[in-house]
Amino acid sequence: MLGSPDEAEDIAQQVFIRVWKSAKRYQPQAKFTTWLFTITRNLVFNEMRRRQRKPAVSINEREDDFHIETADDSSKNPDESILQRELETAIDHAIQALPEKQRMAVILRRYEEMPYEEIGEILQLSLPAVKSLLFRARAQLKESLQSYLDSN
Repeated sequence: MLGSPDEAEDIAQQVFIRVWKSAKRYQPQAKFTTWLFTITRNLVFNEMRRRQRKPAVSINEREDDFHIETADDSSKNPDESILQRELETAIDHAIQALPEKQRMAVILRRYEEMPYEEIGEILQLSLPAVKSLLFRARAQLKESLQSYLDSN
């Protein structure tokens, strides 16, 4: 969501500090992970809004820093590896280009494998709204990645 592993680590630390400070107020009505992801969502969205107000670029920041690592398959030939990395980078950029809530929903669904209901609780949306949000996100991703889809 943030585009940088370092910033993600900073937010993760903030999440655990908030969890620690709020532990007494936790009501086990929902799953603990839902509560945890709700705190995370709020901190991530706050950070993204702060960035929009005060944009800053780190000297050390590289475009590919936020890529979600996949297993290295040394049996692929170099051309396939390069094409695979290019596709992964394009997917990362397409996900980063999504609006906040769409991006969060895609990440929670795809990478965290959460059910729609739990995504709805975290994003404070109804089940139909989550499905609609994911549908729009997938449509936008398909459009952004059309050139890669056509070449397969």
